[in-house]
Amino acid sequence: GRPHRNHTHTMKLLFIGGTGILSSASTRLALARGFKVTHLNRGQRVATVEGVEHLTADINDPAAAAAAIGTRRWDVVVDFIAFTPEQMQQRIALFKGRCDQFIFISSASAYARPVAHYLITESTPLNNPYWSYSRDKIACEQLLMDAWRAGDLPVTIIRPSYTYCEWVVPLAFTTHHAPYTVIDRLRRGAPVIIPGDGSSLWTMTHSSDFAKGLVGLLGHRQALGQAFHITSDEVLCWNQIFEQLADAAGVREPKFVHIASDFLAACWPEETGGLHGDKSSSVVLDNSKIKRYVPDYCATVRFADGIRQSVAWYDADPSRRVIDAERSRQWDVVIEAYGKGLAGAQAALSVATR
Repeated sequence: GRPHRNHTHTMKLLFIGGTGILSSASTRLALARGFKVTHLNRGQRVATVEGVEHLTADINDPAAAAAAIGTRRWDVVVDFIAFTPEQMQQRIALFKGRCDQFIFISSASAYARPVAHYLITESTPLNNPYWSYSRDKIACEQLLMDAWRAGDLPVTIIRPSYTYCEWVVPLAFTTHHAPYTVIDRLRRGAPVIIPGDGSSLWTMTHSSDFAKGLVGLLGHRQALGQAFHITSDEVLCWNQIFEQLADAAGVREPKFVHIASDFLAACWPEETGGLHGDKSSSVVLDNSKIKRYVPDYCATVRFADGIRQSVAWYDADPSRRVIDAERSRQWDVVIEAYGKGLAGAQAALSVATR
């Protein structure tokens, strides 16, 4: 008989971004599964993934973006870097009629804070009074769902939670541009701040696990008009997370100082969103939905193993071990002030109870 011919075409993907935590891992997995991947970004960060086509343009410059994509169509467009409703309106105009699925990377911080029920599902209401970042993501989602209902764009929404990779040290309280600062403090015996009493629950997700969920949704017709979060099922409290980092860094007796999130947000107002709007409340996410749509989805990287990879990445190259000395000094000031306040309260109480 005649040889069986495979009529499935290679799925063409456009990733807006491509060099970040989520997009790097998703690119590697998509290529491994035989998809054709194109990145659209400003070309300022060097991506080391072979086999990716590059289009260079600032997506937020409508004329430049339109010129870069020309008359091309994609099976799936994934936008990793839309943050504001203005940007989203421009994306909808740009990709209308250009793709069979438009995937927006939103945020699990969009779910209502404070958390009303300990287990979060995709139908948990979206509302975050503490963090403008989350409110903007919610506004983007609303614009997309309006476009989907109007028949303008086939939409799928993804809400990642705290996702990390080898160059990220994911903590409730850290410096995002110099994450090694906390490892340095642990190793030299300096105290490290844990917000609250460290007992609130959190979920850390490795980027390689997130990618399995995202890539499993590419071209998935039933996922149109739907939202999914994609996280690990391993739930740890912040004390365990900080302890596992210390263990990975080879520190046997770390010094931790628990300071209320209210206190920290009063000292650093810019931290209010990340604490009250996200990390200081217990957040446990139910992944049943992504598993129903992507039956082989399973997060397999335990935090203890993932954080070892991060520490090893920093230890492998001295140039990576950047320290934010000013931020570290501010932490020392707050820890010292907190200690004095505690000592003062104890002294006052001992006098009052004589």
